[in-house]
Amino acid sequence: MQPGQRTVQGELGSALATIFRRYGPSPTLTVAGRTDAGVHAVGQVAHVDLTDAQVAMLLKPRGKSVVTDAAAALARRVNGILGPVPDLIVTSASQAPEGFDARFSAFWRRYEYRVADTLSLRDPLQRHRTAWLPTELDLESMDAAAVSLLGLHDFASYCKPREGATTIRTLLGFGWRRDADGVLIAEVRADAFCHSMVRALVGACVTVGEGKLRVEDLVTLRDGRERTNAFRVMPARGLTLMQVGYPDDVGLAIRAAQTRATRTL
Repeated sequence: MQPGQRTVQGELGSALATIFRRYGPSPTLTVAGRTDAGVHAVGQVAHVDLTDAQVAMLLKPRGKSVVTDAAAALARRVNGILGPVPDLIVTSASQAPEGFDARFSAFWRRYEYRVADTLSLRDPLQRHRTAWLPTELDLESMDAAAVSLLGLHDFASYCKPREGATTIRTLLGFGWRRDADGVLIAEVRADAFCHSMVRALVGACVTVGEGKLRVEDLVTLRDGRERTNAFRVMPARGLTLMQVGYPDDVGLAIRAAQTRATRTL
């Protein structure tokens, strides 16, 4: 939620308020994580706690139709409010297991970033989710630079700092490839990300691909733990949250407790 700004959480919260306006307080939506303004998502996860009365309302027959799945009914109603051609949609819904928390139960988040250089097909239909650069990038050096950053580290050099927030993260996977159109795709997976972290990591690799930094420079910058102007932070439009990973049902509450604890190296 952002005061005065249109957001995904705000739009979904407004839809929930409309659906349950006669059934007690509007339920609060909890999402797996924040994304920077302008970042896309195809795999965002959220949870909402409903009262018995709210669930019963969703299960009421609609015309001749018998409703047996409250979660699916809620998804249909939310999507109906969002409109026939929305820029936001609920792709699926189900009843969550005991102890599930969309944010704190998550094991990891996976993002992709798309960069079109001079070797790539520049498709105007993809312009809203691809960063275009007027130069040729070295895929091999970018991939080597990405792999060098893996592991548990303080990524303060690659984050926009927030007071009281830790910048210690475990980077579980980071690599580059070209798709069939020659577009460079970065896949980045971590237990969590701090503000602007993915776009900064991608920007550092792009700078390596341009030949303006060496592969080993990215580790040196990381270990310096200070923000730098040695590389650019890439624009939001190229970034998409692809997937959020969770443990099995038994481990959900345990994982939530672990995530709430402050991390140290």
